[in-house]
Parts: sequence; structure tokens; C-alpha cells
Amino acid sequence: MAKPMPPHASLPAAQHLVVRYAKRGKMRFASHRDVARAFERGVRVAGLPIAYSAGFSPHPKISYVGGAPTGVASEAEYLTLALTSPEAAAQVRERLDAALPDGIDVVDVTEAGLDGSPEASVWQVALPGVQADVAARAVAGFLALTEAPVERLTDKGVRRMDARSAVREMVVLDPSDEIATADARRVAVTSEDGCAILRMVVLHMSPAVRPEDVLSALSAGQGLVPSSPPLTIRLAQLWPGQGRPEAEEGWPEACQLGQGSRGLLTGKTAS
Repeated sequence: MAKPMPPHASLPAAQHLVVRYAKRGKMRFASHRDVARAFERGVRVAGLPIAYSAGFSPHPKISYVGGAPTGVASEAEYLTLALTSPEAAAQVRERLDAALPDGIDVVDVTEAGLDGSPEASVWQVALPGVQADVAARAVAGFLALTEAPVERLTDKGVRRMDARSAVREMVVLDPSDEIATADARRVAVTSEDGCAILRMVVLHMSPAVRPEDVLSALSAGQGLVPSSPPLTIRLAQLWPGQGRPEAEEGWPEACQLGQGSRGLLTGKTAS
């Protein structure tokens, strides 16, 4: 018996929507494939008229942009949906968000308008047990380098990369300085109860340099070692020609993330 064709399989795409979503709580440990499966199911449950690819085994037309590494939370993941009939973006956001599991939250849905690929990401890292002055000295030492080689074991073997060339901006700011919260493309190192907060802009390069690689360079070259695993969140992705993103009000203190501040690590059910 022939394999039944999915609904809308033969219909062309009439609308493309860009979905910005957050990966929070336990879902930060989900792989890209896990997230993709969640969205494919969510689209069906939400009843969205998704377009399908042609061929013997059609797939929903969902395109993903630069997913965050497994184990990292994010407030700025993106995908594009191809729909066979126009839908109101606000309605798509509401229906899709309700159909997704806790920890994958739809932040915004807009008409397609992203050109090319993002060139950098804004990351925030909480460093438990690290004092502000120690972090400041480590950052200053890192910025003074012309190269910071690090190695990472991948499926294709050990990859060597330059963490320094990937860091576009990095500054140390006082927690009372308004610039620390108004400029998301800079790095803020602050301290509260022995927990420094590092905010950095890392270029998307090949091979990819991840926040963990920058932290490895800070550890090996500057002796910056947190007392427990750091908490990393992607706050934004930046496209070519995009101006400095406006700060989002209420960005959580990184040292409080484990306590569910603003739901960054707890998902839809956080209070």
C-alpha cells in the first residue's frame, strides 16, 4: 500500500513566518533533533497549515537557524515556518506555544524578514564562586592576547580554534552602571555573593567557537575557574548590519537562575 501523503503536501507555500523561541529549564539538555521533533509535533497539534517538501517522504518545511549547543539555555533561537495559507502571526504564536512542551517557549512570531545568517551571538555566563575583581583581571588578560588557542574533542576528532579572534566585544562594568543593562553586545562582569556574570559577543566562525571554548581559554590562560559548572544563556543573535539590540527589561541576575528567576531555567510554569 502506498504511503499516505500528509495534508497540504502538494500545496505551495503562501507565507513564511519567523519564530523566535526560548529553550529553558530541562529542555536546555535537549538535542537539536529533540527540539525539531517537538516542533513538528507542535505544528500538527496547533493545526497550522504547514507546507511539505516534495518526494517520496515529505517533511514539514521548518528551517532552523544556528541552534545553541546541547546543555545551553537560550532566549534567542530561530526557525522559519512555511505555511500553505496566510495566518495571523499573533495567533500562530499563541497556538504554537500552547502545543509545545514546557521549556520550549515561543517568544515572538513575525513575517519573514531575516536576510542571510546571524553573524554573532550575545551570551551571558554565570560563574559561581568567582569574585568580580578576579573575573575583571582574567578578562583584561584575555583581551590583551592576540591569540587564545583551545582544543575541543568532536565527532571528527580534536579541533583546534582561536577563542580570542571569535570574541568581538568584552568589557568589565560595575553592576550599578546602567550601560551594563543597556548594551547587550558588551560583556558585563559583576558580582553578587561570589558569583560573577560574564556577558560576551562571540562571532559565528568555522570551526565554531562556543562559550565553553572562551571559558576554557580564560581558565587555561588566566586561571579563571568557577567553583561549580557555569550557567550559560544565549540572549540574542545578531544579523549583519543589525544595530546594537536594545536591552530587555528584567534580564535576570545570573546568580539567581537556579532559583527560577523569570523562568529562564524553569519554563512555562515558572511563577
